[in-house]
Amino acid sequence: MFKTPGWLEKTSKTISNRINHLIPPKVLSIITTTIRSIVRTALFGAEYTPSRKVQRTLELESADQEAKELFALYQKIAVAEGAGTGAGGIIFSMVDFPALIAIKMKFLFELAHVYGYDTKHFSERVFILKVFQMTFSGPESRAKLLYSIKHWHIEKEQWNSDAEYSRNMDWETFQIEYRDSMDFRKMLQMVPGIGAIAGAWANYSILEELREFAMNAYRLRRLHDDFEVLV
Repeated sequence: MFKTPGWLEKTSKTISNRINHLIPPKVLSIITTTIRSIVRTALFGAEYTPSRKVQRTLELESADQEAKELFALYQKIAVAEGAGTGAGGIIFSMVDFPALIAIKMKFLFELAHVYGYDTKHFSERVFILKVFQMTFSGPESRAKLLYSIKHWHIEKEQWNSDAEYSRNMDWETFQIEYRDSMDFRKMLQMVPGIGAIAGAWANYSILEELREFAMNAYRLRRLHDDFEVLV
């Protein structure tokens, strides 16, 4: 998580920064509004609450196996969506942006139920958002978020109500870090001729990153909670 960025990461960051400077402010405003809208729905609405039962009785090894099967399904959906929108060029690639966030959110909500955590509770939705942020943020923010996740048994007590969280949410920083994390993988999706291949590859790798961070975050929680039960 905290290794020094390699040549590819540094190069892609430089390219994405240059491209971001060329994006009109109106487009950036639309991106910010889109992210805020989808995340607010995830936090405060019922749209992403899965029909899957909360599986409290699964042992960690079994939960891991089911999580991998769940991920395989969502990765296929993301790849198909990226290939389809990538084939349509710049216009369709704009549709990919909110669609991919929605796929990620649905995956995380279902994953929570696999590991035995009920997303009807607001604190669980905040946890999902922190996992999402940790996956798509820079090293400094990532360190703070990992600390929160490791100590969630303490921190979750302050998130019984959504009022305080809604007032303190820094939407601007959230959307900037998320947008920047998409780097040149998603930029290639807009290039005519290779958009479909680039879109499929980008979504495949982005979902893989989310899976790794999310599964390990829930493993940390389960290990702590299971130990507390034993004690």
